[in-house]
This record gives sequence, structure tokens and C-alpha cells, in this order.
Amino acid sequence: MPRLSEVIAALENLWPAERAESWDAVGTVVGEPGQDVTRVLFAVDPVQEIVDEAVKLGADLLVTHHPLYLRGTTTVAASTFKGRVVHTLIKHDIALHVAHTNADTADPGVSDALAGALDLRVVRPLVPDPGDPDGRRGLGRICELDHPLTVRELAVRAAERLPATAQGIRVAGDPDATVRTVAVSGGSGDSLFDHVRAAGVDAFLTADLRHHPASEARAHGAHGAHQPLALLDAAHWATEWPWCELAAAQLDEISDRHGWGLRVHVSKTVTDPWTSQFPSPGAPN
Repeated sequence: MPRLSEVIAALENLWPAERAESWDAVGTVVGEPGQDVTRVLFAVDPVQEIVDEAVKLGADLLVTHHPLYLRGTTTVAASTFKGRVVHTLIKHDIALHVAHTNADTADPGVSDALAGALDLRVVRPLVPDPGDPDGRRGLGRICELDHPLTVRELAVRAAERLPATAQGIRVAGDPDATVRTVAVSGGSGDSLFDHVRAAGVDAFLTADLRHHPASEARAHGAHGAHQPLALLDAAHWATEWPWCELAAAQLDEISDRHGWGLRVHVSKTVTDPWTSQFPSPGAPN
């Protein structure tokens, strides 16, 4: 039975904190280094619903992708919703560890898991990490399809393969256009349009696409020789959830190698904040 410090060391080896963005808040948030760990739960969001699930499961460690306190705080009072998360974790001896942008750029990382869920073959990072001489780490991934699909067929595949959300998959572009190459980025991806255009891919699948960046990205290719870039916008949570399964499998392998006997779980609780969607009458579909 490993101690928390041993498990955290293994997680830090997978996702070193120094590879996180400077604005990010990763690493261990709650936890006694000497406590024993037998059961681990992976999830996207460190929200009360997930913490309650960890308590019910009897987990000793919760690993999430999103930070609990990204911008710092002056209180962990239980009268605040994040403070109640901290109180619940400590009361039940559950540690919390966060791997965010250091998991985004890892090899394999968040976008590898997203590509894997869609049966896309990863070719290279969309934004390579200059500190990686092998050229495998970085933000987003450029992928190829085993055989061409239409934008519609790719969107249907994404809707079927990613966890179900109220949003589903929004598409900008000709649904009958042919797709051979795709850029993917788990989470918010509209800051990456320059890299996507430079890659010359047929489609970009990500989340949280805003009106102006999406409109400009579509307009850029409207009069060029290459077909206009198709955009597939999924729910933020849904594009990052596949990483939980990947990360759990990585920890399982480490546990087997060390003889730790960890029981590793992935939360299937949907913590996407959007709960319903009502299409406009007569809207294009």
C-alpha cells in the first residue's frame, strides 16, 4: 500500500508541475503526504458533486484536470462552495491533486485522449513544446483519418463517441465537405486558430468557440484555394473527459509495476454546467 507522497511522485513524473503554464495552479491542493492510498478517483472538475462521489466510493485520492483555486483565495470557509469542497476532503482524509495545462501538453496528454476517442491517428502536436527534442509534447494534436469522412460524418462520430452533453456538437461549415486531416484540442481552443490555419487541416475540433474568432477563422479560408476550415465545437467537459480514462490507465500501469494494488476509478458524473438545450424553430440542422 503506497503512501500519498509516493503516488504523487508518480503523477508528477507523468505531468511535471514545471510544464504547466505560469498562470496555472497545479499540484497537490489537499493531502497528508504520509497517508495511505488504496483507491483513486479521476474526474474533470473538483466540484462538490465529485467530492461527494469520492466520499461514497471510499477514495483516498481525487485527481482532477481543473484546478480548485486558479486565482487564489483568502478563505476556505465552509460557507463558500469551494471551502466546502476543502472541508469535505479533509474531513474524509481525501487528497486532491490537479494536473491541468501540464496534462494538456503531456505525451500522451489531453488531446491524445480526445483523438483516441474519435479514432484519429495523431501525427504531431499542433503547438510543439520547444523544450521537447522528440517533438511529441505540446498543445493540441494534428491528426489524420484512416479514410475520408464528410464534416457531417465526423460530427456524428464525435457526438456518438464523446460523453453526452446538452450541447452536443455544433458545426460551422459545409456538412458535405470532405475531411482528411483534423486538428483537435481538448478544452478551450479558439486561441489556436493561427496554428490551425498554418497546419492546413480540413477541420478543427475543440470547445468553447466564441463568435468572433470562429467567424474570422471561417472567413480566412472563404476565398483561398484550400476549402474553408470546418469547425466542430463540443462541450468543454466532454473534450477533456477522455483524459480521465487515459490517466487512470497510466496510474493502473504504475500501480501494477510497483505492486501497489491501487483501485483506480473514473467518474462518469456529468459536470458540464449546461443541462438543457432548446433548438430554435426552423434553425438549420
